[in-house]
Amino acid sequence: MDSILRLLMGPWTTYILWVLRDQGAQRFGVLKRAVPGISSRVLTERLRMLQDAGVIWREQTQTIPPAVTYGLTARGDELGTVLDSLKDIATRWQAEGTFGERMVAAE
Repeated sequence: MDSILRLLMGPWTTYILWVLRDQGAQRFGVLKRAVPGISSRVLTERLRMLQDAGVIWREQTQTIPPAVTYGLTARGDELGTVLDSLKDIATRWQAEGTFGERMVAAE
């Protein structure tokens, strides 16, 4: 349990997984635009970490410039129910009108 929680708690990690779950396989640039505020360096680090954990796959096409695409592996797909549950909770909290206010107050 500790290992998977550490993996998911990394900065931007869950957001990246959510985008790949919600939008499917993405090229690096498209993925970067889908995660507002993330730097290229941090996105690269997170993607490498997730690839090393076997949660995402990486495919590079030898074009100019190289086209690099990322997607969820079967292991990453297993996280789908967890990500969907988090989405349901976030939607419910937002509908209650207190989620955003509490987040701003906590900052």
